[in-house]
Amino acid sequence: MYIAKRIGQAALVLWAAYTVTYVILNLLPKNVEQSILVARGMQEAVGDPNAIAQVRAEFGLDESPVRHYFTVLFAALHGDLGTSYQYGSNVASLIATRLGMTISVSLLAVLLAVAVAFVLAFAASYFRQKTIRAVLQALPTLSVSVPTFWIGLLLMQVFSFWLGLLPSIGQSGWKTMVLPVITMAIPVSAMLSRLLMDGFDNVLREPFIVAAKAHGFSRRSIIVSHVIKNGSLPALTMLGLIVGGTVNGAIVAETVFSRQGVGLLIQQAVQNQDFPVVQGVVLLAAAAFVVVNLVVDLIYPLLDPRISQTSKEV
Repeated sequence: MYIAKRIGQAALVLWAAYTVTYVILNLLPKNVEQSILVARGMQEAVGDPNAIAQVRAEFGLDESPVRHYFTVLFAALHGDLGTSYQYGSNVASLIATRLGMTISVSLLAVLLAVAVAFVLAFAASYFRQKTIRAVLQALPTLSVSVPTFWIGLLLMQVFSFWLGLLPSIGQSGWKTMVLPVITMAIPVSAMLSRLLMDGFDNVLREPFIVAAKAHGFSRRSIIVSHVIKNGSLPALTMLGLIVGGTVNGAIVAETVFSRQGVGLLIQQAVQNQDFPVVQGVVLLAAAAFVVVNLVVDLIYPLLDPRISQTSKEV
């Protein structure tokens, strides 16, 4: 029952994301027909009513917005996300060719962010010196306040132009992934480490921690055995939201470092009014969001059995 409820909520989120995106795109001022003709190299036909009518009929733009919505929604339910206005190819295939590159960078960025966040939170909880704790607790706030694109440009300036250690652009070889991964990981690790620090501090004030200290357990063993597990729940929730929203970070990183991934694809699609691609990428981001959060919901009861008991009672 618990899993079925979560799956139903996930399907509702996907439908809502697709519908809201469709409504917003249709409310925007647009000149899709001319954009399609220009993308096909038919600039001379931009003012031709016959050419415009042909394009509208080809992409179903001559239908009413409501009818067109149900047409594309029915097609999307069968795995057909439409045809790109700009490239003239199937949207699902177009996204699939870019997806691997974005997933690899995003996954590495999330793993790096989680590792850094836990190290910072553990250090902030372990050390008792006020100066060290103040510095460690200030790092997340400083990282979040810096724009992601500025982080990317700074890393590029230092490691590519000054030191010459890593390439500034490109997508061939593992070295080209280092700077984009770090760029995406820094803001994610800042948010997670802040939540982990707060969660760890709250757990350290619990009565059972006082009892553990009274029994002679060391501070390190208490943190490892009790604090990390019980203090990670808020950060786990945020991690689900962050992973589902990595498309935003990918747009910035892939633009700065000229990587041909999904992030750069949606940026170009927005600029060129390629609405089927925009809807396809939004649906992909929503699917990543609901899948990750569904996994988080299933992990929650393992970390806190009280959640499992509550769900059964409900």
